[in-house]
Amino acid sequence: MLTTLLRDSRALGALAVPLILTQLAQVALTTTDTVMMGLLGTTELAAGGLAIVIFNQIRTMGVGLVTSVGNRIAAAAARAERIGAVGEGAEEAARREVRAVVRAGLAVATLAGVVGALIMIVTGQLLTRLGQDAAVVGLTRTMLYALSPGLLPCLWFQAIRQFTVGMRRPQALLRITLASIGVNAGLNWVLVHGTFGLPRLGLTGVGIATSAVYLLSFIALLLAARRDEELAPLLALDITRADATTVKQLLGLGVPIAATYGSEAGFFSVTALMAGSFGPEALAAHTAVNQLVYIVFQVAVGLSHAASINVSRELALGNHDGARRTKNTALACAAVVMSVVGISYLALPRLVLAPFLETGSDRALTIAAHLLVITAFLQFFDCAQNIGVGLLRGLDDTKSGFRITLIGYWAVGLPTAWLLAYALRLDTAGIWLGLLTGLAATALLLLRRYDTALAATQPRPAATSA
Repeated sequence: MLTTLLRDSRALGALAVPLILTQLAQVALTTTDTVMMGLLGTTELAAGGLAIVIFNQIRTMGVGLVTSVGNRIAAAAARAERIGAVGEGAEEAARREVRAVVRAGLAVATLAGVVGALIMIVTGQLLTRLGQDAAVVGLTRTMLYALSPGLLPCLWFQAIRQFTVGMRRPQALLRITLASIGVNAGLNWVLVHGTFGLPRLGLTGVGIATSAVYLLSFIALLLAARRDEELAPLLALDITRADATTVKQLLGLGVPIAATYGSEAGFFSVTALMAGSFGPEALAAHTAVNQLVYIVFQVAVGLSHAASINVSRELALGNHDGARRTKNTALACAAVVMSVVGISYLALPRLVLAPFLETGSDRALTIAAHLLVITAFLQFFDCAQNIGVGLLRGLDDTKSGFRITLIGYWAVGLPTAWLLAYALRLDTAGIWLGLLTGLAATALLLLRRYDTALAATQPRPAATSA
């Protein structure tokens, strides 16, 4: 049993670790932008932060639309491996399926990028009607104009990323993302301050730098895939030849994923507004702890993607036991990481919070330290529910994941947070206990649904006659 768990953990880790490190590197990328905006001033930070919130909401949902590309490619690649011995014709048919999914994924990314960019521009025009400060709105609108062209290469990158992950060759992702941090920082400095004879663009320079980095990252990943002997023959870029049926299938899977991502982001946004109702110290504490959760959440994202791809692969190979073990392995790996993180929260709360609240008020630091106690347990469920969504995606079941997260987040978590925070007067701690409750309910429902759905895919043994 232990030997099997260790073997499965190594197999999962080979795919999950590069994805986790890539996710953490992307956090560093956005942190660079935030630091640069903060150096420009409070108004610039507020405007840039608002623009990034809008951009990230649309980008996250766009990423959801192409996330299932990895699962479809993993299943097709596994079928090619499984039937390779049957004959070249059967294997080539499976390879054609991979190429069709790549083309369709890029077509969906293109559609989402164009529509999303238009939504960003329109949203910028509507901000004055949402009660925002006029000075902030003007800067936010300009920032959105600079960010909107970057959405298209950003989603192209995600489509190619899912292709490399589905083929179980994600190694180039980490190198490219790490390099993009340095490029982003350099471009930010040059464009914001106008060095080397360039005009001083201020906040707009941050947006242009971000868009440029997305374009360069896409080109770098595309070139890396073209140099890979296994990936290059399957990399089909002509979206005009995209199969309409495959595009429709990807959208059928992707729309619920996008809605799930949007729902989760909205859930946490509402709780931030609730925390703000208890004063600036409570909001500062909530923001600091939420950022810690977001950083650690990248581990869950990597494990979820890896588990999802492995489930798709195991089922395509007809290995239901392997798909069942994938769930247990992913949850075991998550438990180990979350235990280490949780112990650090409980043992060294002030050290953990120092980067965020070192110069803040003592009350904010005290509130945040109390929230860390809740967060030490919350992160187990946060990680488990994200893994659950990925496992169901591996079964091509994205609608159940969306429905369950609606129940867990909005029907259980949010009412509980309101009851504990306001009716029982637990304030910010009540909000986070509500978050914990919602995430726990979501995790349990998702994992139960996975077990049920997986059992339904198991072929029944043929009846024997006496």
